[in-house]
Amino acid sequence: MLYELAHLSLDPFSLPKALAELERYTTGPRAAGRLLGCWETEHGEIFGRVILLRSFTDASEHDHERQRVLTGSNPYGVGEYLKNFEATSHAQFPYLPPIEPGSHGGVYEIRTYHLTVGGLSPTMAGWQQSLPARVELSPLTTALYALDGHPRITHIWPYSSLDQRLAIRAQAKQLGIWPPAQGPQYVTRATSTIAVPTAFSPLL
Repeated sequence: MLYELAHLSLDPFSLPKALAELERYTTGPRAAGRLLGCWETEHGEIFGRVILLRSFTDASEHDHERQRVLTGSNPYGVGEYLKNFEATSHAQFPYLPPIEPGSHGGVYEIRTYHLTVGGLSPTMAGWQQSLPARVELSPLTTALYALDGHPRITHIWPYSSLDQRLAIRAQAKQLGIWPPAQGPQYVTRATSTIAVPTAFSPLL
């Protein structure tokens, strides 16, 4: 299974129209891959920013869709509203279960850690050891590692509110179960985005 994370910069004054076209593109009869999540950003980079998560069964399906987006005149079906976009390819941490669409809280944190050279394998090993205790406090949607560009991971966590996020992160730190004992030393840069699902997002 391959995953695509796409960051779309849309005309904020035409966002309702753009989202309607994006829904048709990602869920209609000609849709490629499987739509998992679509979020509007609330904290981080904002003002017309949408994050799209899709899965693909194999490299052929993924590569065909990437070519369609890159060479077509109407990428993601929102060409007339699209200012810029970045699409990156990912694989899920191998020991995680499949991503389960559904209602999981309504507020999502999407965090990306840029890693040192050689830091990916020990980071994933540290997560595998520490994650069971962490998800007892709140679920993890997914953790992905990039297949292109510099070494990095992106993890997505759902919460019912920003207050719940702060409380759970404080509790995890107090209990000594998160962050993993092995992993933070390989992080060179970290970014965090708070986003809310669009009406058609399978992850709500």
